[in-house]
Amino acid sequence: MKFSKSILGLAIAGAMSVSAAQAGEVEVLHWWTSGSEARSIAVLKQMVEAEGHTWKDFAVAGGAGENAYTVLRSRAVSGNPPASAQIKGLEIQEWGDLGFLANLDDVAAANHWDDILPPVVAKVMKNDGHYVAAPVNVHRVNWLWANPEVFKKAGAKVPTSLDELWVAADKIKAAGYTAIAHGGQPWQDATTFESIVLAVGGSDFFDKVFVKLDQKALSSDTMKESFDQFRKVKEYIDAGSPGRDWNVATAMVIKGEAGMQFMGDWAKGEFTAANKAPGKDFICAPFPGTDGEFTFNIDSLAMFKQKNADNAEAQKVMAKLILSPKFQETFNLNKGSIPVRIDQDMSPFDSCAKASMKTFIATSKAGKGLEPSMAHGMSATSTVQGAMYDVITEFFNSDMSSEDAVKKLTRSVKAAM
Repeated sequence: MKFSKSILGLAIAGAMSVSAAQAGEVEVLHWWTSGSEARSIAVLKQMVEAEGHTWKDFAVAGGAGENAYTVLRSRAVSGNPPASAQIKGLEIQEWGDLGFLANLDDVAAANHWDDILPPVVAKVMKNDGHYVAAPVNVHRVNWLWANPEVFKKAGAKVPTSLDELWVAADKIKAAGYTAIAHGGQPWQDATTFESIVLAVGGSDFFDKVFVKLDQKALSSDTMKESFDQFRKVKEYIDAGSPGRDWNVATAMVIKGEAGMQFMGDWAKGEFTAANKAPGKDFICAPFPGTDGEFTFNIDSLAMFKQKNADNAEAQKVMAKLILSPKFQETFNLNKGSIPVRIDQDMSPFDSCAKASMKTFIATSKAGKGLEPSMAHGMSATSTVQGAMYDVITEFFNSDMSSEDAVKKLTRSVKAAM
C-alpha cells in the first residue's frame, strides 16, 4: 500500500466531511466469499443486526485479498472508506500511520482485550500503542490436508518429513490420482514455498528470511535447497492447476480426486461444510518437517474513522462482538481456524483445532517456533511481499535454476526494502 501522505491526507479530510447515508450502519469490506467463509461472516452480520444496527456487506472475491485491497485503496483515495475492512499484519500499521483508523482503546479496556489476547495477537491489532483493529481468528498456515482413502488405495502413509512427502506423492501419482491439489495463484505458490522453507531451514532460518529479510540467509545454500524442494511440487500437480482457486483445490481432496493439499486451516472449513469428519474422512497434519512449529495468519477487521456518531457507535458494537466468546466459537467452528481468546472453551472444537491451539499456545509461551506468514501479509510490507511473490511464481512456472532464483530473490527483496 504505497500512496503519498499528502494524497491520503486529502482523502481523510474528504472522508471526514461526508456524512454517512444511514445512521447506525457498518459497511464491511471483506473477501470471505467461499461457502464456509460466507457462513462464518454471516454470523457477525446477524449479531450486529440483533443489536439494532445495519450491516452493509461489501464482499470482494479473490484469494488472499488482492482484489479487496485494490478496492479499499480506491475508496480511500476517493474519500469514501468503508466503516471496516478486512486488513491485517503490517497493512494495519500503514493505514494507522496515515491516520485513517479509529481508536478502539475504550472498547478494548471495557472488554479486557489485553487479558484475553496473546501478546503476539494484540501487537498486530495496535498502532502506536492503540487498538485500531479487532482480531477475528488465528489461522495456522503450515498444514497438510489428506484424503485417507486415497492414501490407503495408493499404499502411502501421511508424511512427516520432506523425504517421506515425495515417497507418498510418487505412490499416489502411480495409483492414478493427482498427488498434490494446488491452485496456481501467486499467494498459493508462496504458501507452499514458505512451508518448505520452514521444513528445510527451521524457524530460526524462516525468521531470518521472511521477518528480518537477512541478505545472507536469502542468498544461502539453505535457500537454494528450499527452491530445489519447491520445484519437486511441480511433478505432482495436474494440468488444471493454473489460476485455480484454493477451495476448488480443496474440493479435489474432498472428492478423492487428489491425495493432499498444502493450505492453511481455512481449508478445514470446506471439509466441515461438506460434512466430513477429521480422522475419518480427512486428515490434518503439520506440513512435513514442521511439527511443533506454527506459521500464523491473523484475520482482523480494522475500523476506519467515521464522522457520523451513530455509525461510529455501530462500529464499536461490532468490535465488541468480534471478541465475544459466542462469535469466536461460531465463526471459528465454521471457518476452520482457532479463536484468538486464550480463555476460550475449546470443548466444541474438533481434534484439528485443538491440536492447532495446543501448538499455538506452546510456541507462544516458548517464544520460538511461532512465525508470521509472509505469504499472508503478516511479516513483510506489501512491496517486499510482492517482490517475493514475483520470484517464487516465476521460478515455479519456468525453468529458472535454483541458483538464479536465489540471486533474483535476494536482489528483489533488497530493492523493495
